[in-house]
Amino acid sequence: MGDTLDFKLVQPEESIKDFVYCFSSLQNFSNHHQAVVIPNGRIDLIYSKTKDNRIQVALLGLETQPKYPDHEVSDFCSVSFNPLAIEYIFGFPVADIINSGKLLPDDFWGLRIEDLDHFEAFCDTMTSKIIALLPEDVDVRKRRLFELVFASYGEISVAELSEKISWSPRQINRYFNQQFGLPLKAYCKILRFQASLSHIRDGTLYPQRNFTDQSHFIKEVKRLSGVSPKELYKNKNDRFLQFLVYGQK
Repeated sequence: MGDTLDFKLVQPEESIKDFVYCFSSLQNFSNHHQAVVIPNGRIDLIYSKTKDNRIQVALLGLETQPKYPDHEVSDFCSVSFNPLAIEYIFGFPVADIINSGKLLPDDFWGLRIEDLDHFEAFCDTMTSKIIALLPEDVDVRKRRLFELVFASYGEISVAELSEKISWSPRQINRYFNQQFGLPLKAYCKILRFQASLSHIRDGTLYPQRNFTDQSHFIKEVKRLSGVSPKELYKNKNDRFLQFLVYGQK
């Protein structure tokens, strides 16, 4: 096994796009000693192989700060979920695992360790499982809320959302805090940061989104990635894993 990270990404089919952001696979992760995971506004279900060749299943909550994962796992496959999936696919909140995660049963959703050797089959199995769990009805306010938030890259106020979806700001923030562990405004800052990553990756080190000024931009990038925009752009040793996504989308 070489030292180069082997990353694959598959977009979800149309029927589950409201709930699933993407499927991904990463191999040789245990050899990558300086990896950094930065917030992306999604909740990840990760199936991994441990060093002693066991399967481990973990659900990771939203991140609001950079994370430096350990390397007890080598290869893994994952499903990155949009927040709407938490209530309607999983059926329980993840507010208690913000900036952390929890282990699920090793046989969660019926995956076996050998299924992790075939990424396309993993995606097909996960897609079938998610389709089987799709709800008959989704609160139209919540569906519309996330449509607007994602379409604006987080650059929409709670007041504007409230007016557009006929849901009070208090109710919106209660929903976010109870389900995900943070207010909507904090979540929107993560999306705006994510939208800036493609610009930073291409060498644009000044704000392209609605930041107050350059100082504010630098401060927000440091808060969410742990480094300045310049250091993030350099991506020394390819340690910022989120840049792998922009390389494949």
